Amino acid sequence: MHKQAVTISRQFRKLQPLLWLLLALSTLARGADGNVPPSSFDPTAGQFDMSDMLLHHKGVLPVPDIVTEPAIGYGFGLALLYFTMPSQREQDSVDDGTQPNKVGPPNITGVGGLVTNTHSWAAGLMHFHTWDDDHVRYLGVLGKLDLHLNYYGPQGNANAYQLTGVGVIQQVLFRLGDSPWYIGPRYTFLDSTTRFGPLIPAGIQHFERDLKVGKGGIVIDYDTRDNIFYPSSGTYGELEAELARGALGSDRSFEMQTAKGYHWIPLSSRWVLGLRTDLGFSQGDIPFFAQPYVDLRGVSQAKFQDRNQLTGELELRYNVTPRWSVLGFGGVGRAYGNLHAFSDAPTAFGFGTGFRYLIARKLGISMGIDVAHGPGQNAFYIQVGSAWR
Repeated sequence: MHKQAVTISRQFRKLQPLLWLLLALSTLARGADGNVPPSSFDPTAGQFDMSDMLLHHKGVLPVPDIVTEPAIGYGFGLALLYFTMPSQREQDSVDDGTQPNKVGPPNITGVGGLVTNTHSWAAGLMHFHTWDDDHVRYLGVLGKLDLHLNYYGPQGNANAYQLTGVGVIQQVLFRLGDSPWYIGPRYTFLDSTTRFGPLIPAGIQHFERDLKVGKGGIVIDYDTRDNIFYPSSGTYGELEAELARGALGSDRSFEMQTAKGYHWIPLSSRWVLGLRTDLGFSQGDIPFFAQPYVDLRGVSQAKFQDRNQLTGELELRYNVTPRWSVLGFGGVGRAYGNLHAFSDAPTAFGFGTGFRYLIARKLGISMGIDVAHGPGQNAFYIQVGSAWR
């Protein structure tokens, strides 16, 4: 699925009052008599924890969302996540009751949707699965969307348009021996319809109302994180090279390359520094909505979009207790190549603060809220683990 459609998964991370979130989790964990069963608490630490319920009692983690993204309006969303852990991996893990277990990723099945006051809506299914002691990783996504968005032309003015479509992602990665390197194919497809007003904005070339985008590519991952949700140490990097051709189901021929790297440095037992780099490049007859864009907390999705983009971000975390942590973050980025040269491109920025609670220690899942400020706006996000995906 193209870059714009991928933003739907990120909409499930926005603001929802913490009280509502905890109430939903507590209600889910309660028994028929209204009493909280022992599985809702960590037996080694005596604190609220959903690990046993999610892993052994077929529990579902709800992620509610009040959408506050200016790109698609204001509304409500909900995702339901179901977790399983391969039994051998769970038996091999060390459980001292204080920190997340350093184990491979769990299997995750999710369903979600959102609707906003601009009549935008989206729904999707996803599944992530590992085999052979995390030597094979599979990701599958199926989604349908109907979004009312803005395209920002050379002068930065907003031009309203509607994007509807059905998309799919299929990816399989294979570990190279016992190393932290993975490599494998990815295929994405979107059958889209785009509608503008009576005039097509400046900066859009070869506009087509109905367009199929089919891309195939190679993905290379490097992963030494201590867990995939909220790492305290390690590195995650991904290189991806994709091409769209008629043989892959695409009406346009173009190429895209992306690179992202996240590195977490434990400065002490309480302080963790995170570093992020995100790069995107494109060539050929790429549709305007599929171009790379700057993705930062506090920045409206796809507002800074062009042929290429460069983004950097820092995050500093303080672990107040083994369960609670607070953090501050800030980043900048530029999109350039068609509408602007790099030296003339406007600079996007976003900074803010947030907190997390370790809600499922055995899975390493933390949940919390980030509050961010960007160019002319503020934004709020519910986060499941790290904001970096």
